[in-house]
Amino acid sequence: MTTWLGLGAGAFVGLEVLALVAGVGITALGPGGVLIPIALFTLTSLSPGRIAGTAIVTHVGTGMLGSAAYVRSRQLRDPLTLRTAGILAGAAVVGAPAGVALNAIIGRGLFSVLLGVFVAAIGVLVWLRARQADPAAAADAGHPALHPWLVGGLGFGVAVVSGLFGLGGPLLSVPLLVAVEVPLLAALAAAQAQSIVIATTGSIGYVVRGTISWPLALAIAIPELIGVLIGWRIARRVPTHLLMRTLAVVLVGLAPYLALR
Repeated sequence: MTTWLGLGAGAFVGLEVLALVAGVGITALGPGGVLIPIALFTLTSLSPGRIAGTAIVTHVGTGMLGSAAYVRSRQLRDPLTLRTAGILAGAAVVGAPAGVALNAIIGRGLFSVLLGVFVAAIGVLVWLRARQADPAAAADAGHPALHPWLVGGLGFGVAVVSGLFGLGGPLLSVPLLVAVEVPLLAALAAAQAQSIVIATTGSIGYVVRGTISWPLALAIAIPELIGVLIGWRIARRVPTHLLMRTLAVVLVGLAPYLALR
């Protein structure tokens, strides 16, 4: 039977398709990055540490490309968005290595349940926020100045969970920012910048542990980066309230898998 990187043809194609969809989700909705560890978990026999390490290293490139895209479309030039992104990124410097350390010493069972409940709760919050949103409001409007400790706390928590599971930071940071009244496009832009720091510091930790499959990471990164550009275009053309509701449905839909996996 034909294999690529130790995977059957069907598994390899499935991994590539999910990587493309993940890239779209990263810049269009935020939670796309979670599809990478899910794909590696279901389609390969990698250990938990290798799954997380291989997944998180791909987010270095997606974070950089996503940030560049949102700079081009001006969301990441807004002073308040830049301020939020800077605080999130600073918190990630400490949070992501802590998550990597937890991956090495703590079982995934309880954390999976807590993450699933957490994601479901955020999905409900985003849905409620979408119902209150004005569809006619500008999707790229600025957001109110949030207290630095609030942003820092969110950034630290997101980075710990991302480092632990190899998730893309936008999975949690986008819905959390939306829940505290940051417009979706501004939240997406800030989350891309944070994800660079999460992925870089987290990857360093997994490199030290020797738990990154570089050939698989490269195979995932190529379609994922293509998806990032597609998702950025989608995010700027689809009404904000529709994206928010889609985000909520995606989060609630993912929650059972995260809790039970």
